[in-house]
Formats: sequence, C-alpha cells, structure tokens
Amino acid sequence: MKQFVHATIQVKDLNESLEFYQEIVGLPIANRFISGDTEIVFLGQGDTLVELIYTEDSKDTTIGDGIALGFGVDCLEDTIDFIKDKGIEIHSGPFEPSPTTKFFYVQDPDGLKIQFIEQK
Repeated sequence: MKQFVHATIQVKDLNESLEFYQEIVGLPIANRFISGDTEIVFLGQGDTLVELIYTEDSKDTTIGDGIALGFGVDCLEDTIDFIKDKGIEIHSGPFEPSPTTKFFYVQDPDGLKIQFIEQK
C-alpha cells in the first residue's frame, strides 16, 4: 500500500508563505534545507506534510482553481474569528453540507484555497 506523505506547493515568497502556514494554519517546521538554488521547507506533524518550494524562478507560480488543502479545526466559529482578526479575507463559506460537517475557505499568499473544516 502506498502512503500519501506530502503536498508540494511552489511559492512566490517563502517568508510570506511560511508566516501564513505557521501562524494561520498552525503548522510547525518539520525540516528546512537548501538544495542547489532551491529552498525547501516541510511543515506539519505526523505522516502527511506540506512542502513549500522556493527558487528565484518561482515568481510565475500558478495554482489551479480546483485545488485546495483541507485542515481540521475544533471550532469553525473560533477559526473564522481568528482569520478575520488576522485581516485575512474569507474566500467562500461557511458551508454546512451535513449536520456533522461545516467548513470555509481562505486563500494562501499564492492563491491556493485552504479549507478549514469542523467535523462533529
């Protein structure tokens, strides 16, 4: 059986993306290194990580509309308040597709949709 280990995101500004994923999403740095002209940072804990990749050529990064990363939260309302306090715009939602699931989206600094989801 194959195991999903990370999602890679090519970023335009590594510092801005690190601030977002550490402060807003809450992911700690798991590993950070430079390989040639590329800086790579893995964020998260456990079996699945987010990999940020930055090079000087990353200025033209484009992310597809149908792609999103989802992160579980304990309380959606508290997360919405936190996001708004940080001055981040809600992209869409909140939605409640079932009695046990609520979620909303924001965008990371490169326009990738980030879903915060509460499951009861």
